[in-house]
Amino acid sequence: MEHIVIIGNGISGVTAARHVRKLSDHRITVISGESDYFFSRTALMYVYMGHMKWDHLKPYEDWFWEKNRIELKKAWVEKIDFDNKKLQFSTGDSMDYDKLVIATGSVYNKFGWEGEDLKGVQGLVSKQDLIELEENTAYTKKAVIVGGGLIGVELAEMLRKREIEVTFLVREQAFWNNVLPLPEAKMISEHIRSHHVDLRHNTELDKILSDENGRVRAVRTSDGEEIECQLVGLCAGVRPNIDFLKNSQLETDRGILVNEFLETNISDVYSIGDCAQQREAIGSRKPVEAVWYTGRIMGETMARTLTGIRTAYQPGNWFNSAKFFDIEYQTYGWVWPEPKVNEQHFHWQHESGLKAITIAFDTETREFLGINTFGIRMRQEVIDLWLNKNRKIDHVLANLKLANFDPEFYDRHEDEIFRSFKNNLQEAE
Repeated sequence: MEHIVIIGNGISGVTAARHVRKLSDHRITVISGESDYFFSRTALMYVYMGHMKWDHLKPYEDWFWEKNRIELKKAWVEKIDFDNKKLQFSTGDSMDYDKLVIATGSVYNKFGWEGEDLKGVQGLVSKQDLIELEENTAYTKKAVIVGGGLIGVELAEMLRKREIEVTFLVREQAFWNNVLPLPEAKMISEHIRSHHVDLRHNTELDKILSDENGRVRAVRTSDGEEIECQLVGLCAGVRPNIDFLKNSQLETDRGILVNEFLETNISDVYSIGDCAQQREAIGSRKPVEAVWYTGRIMGETMARTLTGIRTAYQPGNWFNSAKFFDIEYQTYGWVWPEPKVNEQHFHWQHESGLKAITIAFDTETREFLGINTFGIRMRQEVIDLWLNKNRKIDHVLANLKLANFDPEFYDRHEDEIFRSFKNNLQEAE
């Protein structure tokens, strides 16, 4: 019986552990210094906002782990002796393994800003970050958030819930414009501002200024403006959490380098989730993907390989979802910020500014490439089928109602949506 050790109890590591147990009788140990039990990271914000309690974040009852013979160890791994297959913990004790899965997730980016280590300056990724936020915002009246991504808009919503004034610095010309096409990005910018957030486009952080006690008192922007604040949220993306692996024989770049089977350069050592980096990018995907559902697929794939069925990681069609305050966002396939060669976007937006659709298609083959929706929930299985079958845009438009969870909405706006799409098509021809 092999001892499989998994470092990290996020969605990737825990999924791997659960599926190894379903497929085998191996000894399994899951290690995390962050928390005693697996919790839903995407729900951290709701604890801060008072919608949930800490215990509500645990998808499994505490007895689940012992019943399924998954050993849990709360500890930080300080060093790995790959030659002797031994983990060294910060407490001084150690653990042997037969096979090792590294699933240590992400940490928030720092870019060397002056003052980035002051008290009151933090990101929002871990349970510890949320505890720190509670402490930092006890007396905060004004906050500045840096970086226009999904974590930034979550933090803005959290702070506004407590009536903290928020200034949001975004270097693009509209919110998340490096991911969203401009009409969508502008719509989300307006929506964020409607929640009394001072959103500044084309604005970058220059430095963070300290008071006499080593706590943040203000930031200075790239154009020289000083903005008073007691909290700075560093939300300019995340990076793989692999600092403890520096100067080891494990091959790393931004993340831990893995092949299509999630194998590293060291025998019996694997990596999954946010900290893994594909040596060869899969289709149009980024080599590092900090996305919940891909982490889950990696965990399931890893379990098969660990139990003797060597399996390549196949994430399928790109999918993601998020919320911008009260607008739900979904994306399927590829809708690039700027259409590529032989690509066309058409965009429909409801007059309320709360619902929108953008569809991408190939102008030569008329093949459907992807869809973004805002405030309109779509059925993943329907869109997956269209992408897998290379459906034409005409088929998608004729059957869009089938993919919509809210057919009444579609019935009300069908004529307007089709009119908009028809106009877009004529412009493309």
